[in-house]
Amino acid sequence: MNTILLGITATTTALMSGLFYAFSWAVMPGLKRLPDAAYIAAMQSINRAIQNPVFFAAFLGAALLLPLSTYLEYSPSKPVSLRFWLLLVASVVYIVGVIGVTSAGNVPLNETLDAFDVQSASVSDIANHRRAFEVRWSQFHTIRTGASFLTILLVVAACLRPDTH
Repeated sequence: MNTILLGITATTTALMSGLFYAFSWAVMPGLKRLPDAAYIAAMQSINRAIQNPVFFAAFLGAALLLPLSTYLEYSPSKPVSLRFWLLLVASVVYIVGVIGVTSAGNVPLNETLDAFDVQSASVSDIANHRRAFEVRWSQFHTIRTGASFLTILLVVAACLRPDTH
């Protein structure tokens, strides 16, 4: 049972890492080429579309499954295994670096962007709003991309460890 759960944990973690990777290296460079109003409209659309059950299943699923997998590796009657430590560090990195950064950084920026009315704004307001959003959002996104990559590396290392304490 632990092995199956660890496989599901690895899958949800990998899905999130892949999503953030694709955003970093394909989506954001493509959007960067758009004029200001089109960029804001595209990001508003993406931010609305991503809020769906499939995304949340992986995003929050990894946040729940990582600590659960860690807990299942712990046995008070045996020495703590390397697999336990790898999963513990992966859990902390994901919860702080992905969930925390997204919740405290990216989501508030997304909400501010969503409330911005591109149709009634001046050209200079649109340019200023994009500049204020894009730089900060990308900085937070870089952190969560790195955290998700480190998380999946730790989970893969845990999967490759023997199932012994």
